[in-house]
Amino acid sequence: MYNLDGKIALVTGGSRGIGKAIAKRLASEGATIVINYMRNEEAANETKKEIEDAGGQATLSKFDVSDFDAVHESVDKIIENHQGLHILINNAGITKDTLLMRMKEEDWDNVMSINLKGIFNCTKAVTRNMLKQRGGRIVNLTSVVGEMGNAGQSNYAASKAGIIGFTKACAREMAPRGITVNAVSPGFIQTDITDQLTEELKKDYISRIPMDRFGTTKDIAGAVAFLTSDDASYITGEVFRVNGGIYT
Repeated sequence: MYNLDGKIALVTGGSRGIGKAIAKRLASEGATIVINYMRNEEAANETKKEIEDAGGQATLSKFDVSDFDAVHESVDKIIENHQGLHILINNAGITKDTLLMRMKEEDWDNVMSINLKGIFNCTKAVTRNMLKQRGGRIVNLTSVVGEMGNAGQSNYAASKAGIIGFTKACAREMAPRGITVNAVSPGFIQTDITDQLTEELKKDYISRIPMDRFGTTKDIAGAVAFLTSDDASYITGEVFRVNGGIYT
């Protein structure tokens, strides 16, 4: 267990999937969670309820991570309401998968806007407060696809590769003020998306994974919890791979 008592953590895309697992894990460590969501208010409220039923604290914050002004306005309100912000988990992301020859310009732009610009927007919005605090933890969710590529995901792969470069640059800028910036790179994780795959496709994907299974959202949440803790205070600019050995 890690002690995150008194810490305020913003988790973007925190209502479902990996984001939900991260929100619940950080709450279990004592952090007060701000669950960001954009569309699915029902899911966001359900995540909030689950955290509170387990004895944790959570609030909701609806904003579009790709909207620069909305992000800054929302983050300022979070800092005002909670008298600070100590942890940012940049998790929000989308896919618009198709082969490059069929990909529309809007498919490229939408993925970049949420996955990459969204991380810029949110990180920039929290930086001034964290610099004043002389400390903070930022964890960006990238992907094994951003490291090794995947057919039909050129937009997604490019956005996730960009996150790695962004993470390393920000880590160098912020380290003198005690702010760590790291990335977690999930492999194939069991979520609503993988549940929709055919059994044949599941077997094909699993056959490529040395650990012979999909990862779980809890696997990712555990890595994120470590990186937000005092135990990781001397780790920054790193890409933590949680992929079952599919890419090393």
